[in-house]
Amino acid sequence: MGELKKLVEEGKINWSGPCGRDVEEDIVPTCRELGIGIVSYSPLGRGFLSSGAKMVENLSDNDSRKNLPRFQPENLEHNKILYERVSEIATRKGCTPSQLALAWVHHQGDDVCPAPGTTKIENLNQNIGALLEKLTPEEMAELESIASADAVKGDRYPVTTFTWKTSDTPPLASWKA
Repeated sequence: MGELKKLVEEGKINWSGPCGRDVEEDIVPTCRELGIGIVSYSPLGRGFLSSGAKMVENLSDNDSRKNLPRFQPENLEHNKILYERVSEIATRKGCTPSQLALAWVHHQGDDVCPAPGTTKIENLNQNIGALLEKLTPEEMAELESIASADAVKGDRYPVTTFTWKTSDTPPLASWKA
């Protein structure tokens, strides 16, 4: 992160950072101290917060999301309950679960920007609607309890995806066969 900080200071890049919720304790405060923006990658849980387990059931056989630990049967039943809780809050507020999830990210601070991927105009329009959602401190706390790393079951990625943390990348020479 130190080298990336230098690049930000030199104006060569605007943003940097690893992925995952484990950055919140150390990296997010450092980014804020240095005035570095934070981009929330996959804030809709790879589409899960759009339609819950139905999304997983409809994945094609060649969709890489089928291999994500959070979508495996041993984790999916538990995570489906979390989705249902989000959906209940969204219904109370008169918005969609996607809009609620994006609103929660927006409410993390002015320096946080969600980066939802979408391939459909109707989803883009729905995502924009998240900007209109206002969340109370109580709603933020309730959503935080649902989204906490301890609440969600299953790793974000298969163990084989990352054998080291982004900030501890081994030298290039060690990658070559």
